[in-house]
Amino acid sequence: MYDIIILGAGVIGCAVARELSKYNAKILVLEKNEDVCSGTSKANSGIVHSGYDAHNGTLKARFNIEGNRMMGDVCDELDVPFDRIGSLTVCTNEKNIADLEALRKRGEKNGVEGLRILDRAELLAMEPHIGDEVVAALYAPTAGVICPFKLTIAFAENAAVNGAEFRFDSEVKKVYCDDGVWHVVTDDEEFATAVVVNAAGVYADVFHNMVSAKKLRITPRRGDYILLDRAVQGFVNHTVFQLPTKLGKGVLVTPTVHGNTIVGPTAVDMDDKECTATFADGIDSVIEKSALSVKALPTRQVITSFAGLRAHEDGGDFILGEPDDAPGFFDCAGIESPGLTASPAIGVYIAELIRKKYSLSEKEDFIAQRKDILNPSTLSLEERNELIRREPAYGNIICRCESVTEGEILDAIRRPVGARSLDGVKRRTRAGMGRCQAGFCSPKVMEILRRELNIDLTEVTKSGGASKIVFARTKDGDSNE
Repeated sequence: MYDIIILGAGVIGCAVARELSKYNAKILVLEKNEDVCSGTSKANSGIVHSGYDAHNGTLKARFNIEGNRMMGDVCDELDVPFDRIGSLTVCTNEKNIADLEALRKRGEKNGVEGLRILDRAELLAMEPHIGDEVVAALYAPTAGVICPFKLTIAFAENAAVNGAEFRFDSEVKKVYCDDGVWHVVTDDEEFATAVVVNAAGVYADVFHNMVSAKKLRITPRRGDYILLDRAVQGFVNHTVFQLPTKLGKGVLVTPTVHGNTIVGPTAVDMDDKECTATFADGIDSVIEKSALSVKALPTRQVITSFAGLRAHEDGGDFILGEPDDAPGFFDCAGIESPGLTASPAIGVYIAELIRKKYSLSEKEDFIAQRKDILNPSTLSLEERNELIRREPAYGNIICRCESVTEGEILDAIRRPVGARSLDGVKRRTRAGMGRCQAGFCSPKVMEILRRELNIDLTEVTKSGGASKIVFARTKDGDSNE
């Protein structure tokens, strides 16, 4: 019997878990994949939005502003990289300057600070590669960029240190209430709980519709991205948006906190909640549309492409809290952009609803601080030499593109909610995220995973499940393979 079960270990589920772990409660997080941050939270723009786009009075507007204001302190507590670099929303027609002005007024009404309209001369001083047709932009200095992997993992690690339990490869099949007790059924187990938090991303409508007569419909909206090598760092210095449409904020060009440049996304509504394949027409569209705002983008420096799914609910707003006919079931549904920005505020909000309703008491020994994996490159030469003397694994470079050491990978595996796959290591350390895209370091990372997890090499996966890399040993005694 648990007090609270959270469905989904994305950024929202982990933010809620972290906030609830401040209270005396038995908490379980169930995730169908093999790691946290395996859905929408791993494939997005990594933008902390200022809050001008969401319509006044919506939950998106409220939690965007609150999350943006909280983000600096949260990232300081959890040791997550975050840069408040500001954003520019550009227009290519004098007639559209009125649309920028409308966004500015909307943003100010939402509570966004520092918004102003820039002319082309001001823009060029800030962004020399701005598109030739761009005439003006809305500048939002409170916008920023963050590592979505690091934020989600930090929430999860901190929740786990404070007592929350995580179970992976646990796909929820059914949720029902019997005599005031909620039951959550997976492939091979059934759990009882007083409270269910539905943070299941594109599947949040499935679980909501199991328990409530007021139905939701979430459409997976696929977005294609390209990622450029760090060799082009500085090509843009701010997040450059285009004027928003009903499908979102359009194709953006932005630096990342790690020095890459990311471009995207498209917006294609899908029927398949698992379709994260990239398509040539999507990538072509990203490149073509980005040229409207940023010229001469060095696309020969693209090192990878990927796609993510946003959970677009028909009503167009976040859905937070209990349905009238399902007390004890708390929705976090329809969490699309600006969901990453809003995540710390949503975590506080849902945790507070549950705390009040169930009279949860605060822990006296809650641990608020969390340190990220040590990056030896941040140390002085003397400090690094001393570290290697004490722990030689920090002198063994495993990923040459990103200069990731064996010591960092060992830390990633051994931590609470640690890495169990190549992708798990990659999200925590960036091993495999560089120019060669894991071509060099994968065998070495696989061997470290095999050794640390005490498994056979054939059991090491790229991302859990059936994503095995080695299927058999060709030189085993009787093998014919």
